[in-house]
Amino acid sequence: MNDENPNPPVPAPFPEPNPPPRPLTPPPVVLLGRPEGGRWVVAPMPPQRRLTKPRKALILFLLTCLSTFLVGFYDANPVFPHWDYIKALSDPEFGSLWKHFLNGLTYSACIMSILGAHEMGHYLQSRRYRVPASLPYFIPLPISPFGTMGAVIVQQGGVADRKSMFDIAISGPLAGLVFALPIAYWGIVNSHIAEIPPVVNDPDYGNPLLMRWMIGLVLGTIPEGSYVPMNPQLFAGWVGIFITGLNLLPIGQLDGGHILYCLIGRPAHFVARGLFWLAAGVVAYSYFFGDKSFMSWWLMLLLIWTFGTKHPPTANDRVPLGPVRIALGWLTLMFIFIGLTPTPIAEFKPKPRQQVERTAVVSSQLTVLN
Repeated sequence: MNDENPNPPVPAPFPEPNPPPRPLTPPPVVLLGRPEGGRWVVAPMPPQRRLTKPRKALILFLLTCLSTFLVGFYDANPVFPHWDYIKALSDPEFGSLWKHFLNGLTYSACIMSILGAHEMGHYLQSRRYRVPASLPYFIPLPISPFGTMGAVIVQQGGVADRKSMFDIAISGPLAGLVFALPIAYWGIVNSHIAEIPPVVNDPDYGNPLLMRWMIGLVLGTIPEGSYVPMNPQLFAGWVGIFITGLNLLPIGQLDGGHILYCLIGRPAHFVARGLFWLAAGVVAYSYFFGDKSFMSWWLMLLLIWTFGTKHPPTANDRVPLGPVRIALGWLTLMFIFIGLTPTPIAEFKPKPRQQVERTAVVSSQLTVLN
C-alpha cells in the first residue's frame, strides 16, 4: 500500500520584489568658509530682549521739541545757555515775540514730523518682521543750527536677515522724504525773490541739487544778486533733505551702509572704508592747504570712526532680495547725489553785488547759497 499523497501541495510562488525606491532629492548644501578658530559652535537664536524704555523716549522727544522750538524762535541760530538770549527778547530790533513764537512752533513741528516719519519707518518695519527694536530716541542739541542731531533706534543684532534688514533700513529715508519734500515745497511757495543784502556775516548753507531744482521750478530763474528769503518751513525741508542724504551714505551703521551690505554683501566693507579715508583726506587737505570749506564734515567723520565702517553680518545673508528690492536699493542710494552738497556749512564770504555769481536763500541770520 502506497501512503504517498497523489496530489502533493503546490508551493506558493515567491512574491514579486518591490520596485526599487526612487532616489530622494538631496537637501541643498551650503558651503561655508572655515570658522574662526577652526571650531564650529552651535549658536541658538538670541532671546528677544525688551529694548524700549518709553519714559526715556518720551523725555527725549519733549526735550527735542523744545530744542528745535528755541532754534526756530531765534531764527535758526544756535542757542547757548547765556543771559544774552534773554536780553535779546527786549531788544526792539528782535521784532515781534509772537512772530518768533510762531516761527519756532512751525520749525519744530516740521522738523519733528520729518524725523518722526523717518524713525517710525524703521520702527514699524522692525515690528513687521518681529525684530526687537526700541522706540525712537531723539537727540536734542540746541547749540546747533538744526536744534537736534536726529534720532536713533536701538535694534537687537543677530535677528534680522538680509531681506528684513533691507526693508527696515530703506523704509526710514523713504518715509522721511514723504514729509521733507512737501514741507520744502511749502516753504518755497511761501517765499519770494528779493535783492541780496550787501553784507551777510553768517554761515553759508550749501544748497543741494534737489533744492535748486525745486526753487527753479516754483520761482523760476533767480536773477544775479537776488535771493529767496528763508522761512521755517523751507529751512526744515532743507534740514530734512540733508539728513536723509547724510543717512544714505553707504558706510557702517548708517542707513546707506545697511542697504549697500544687503545689496553686495562683504564687498560693502571695502567701499565704506575707501569712502571714509577719501573723505578724511579731502577734509585734511582742505584744512592744511585749502580754504577749509570742507571742515563741516569733521564731526561726521568722528562719529563714523567711533562706530566703525564695518557692517556686521545679518542672521542670514543668503536670503534673496528679488529684482524690485535691488533696483529700489540702488535708486535710493543715488539720492545722495541730489540730496547732499560737498559744503553743507561753510564760512560765508560776501562779495560785491556785481561779482555775485550764485543765487542765495537767506534769512536775517541764515544763508543758503545755490
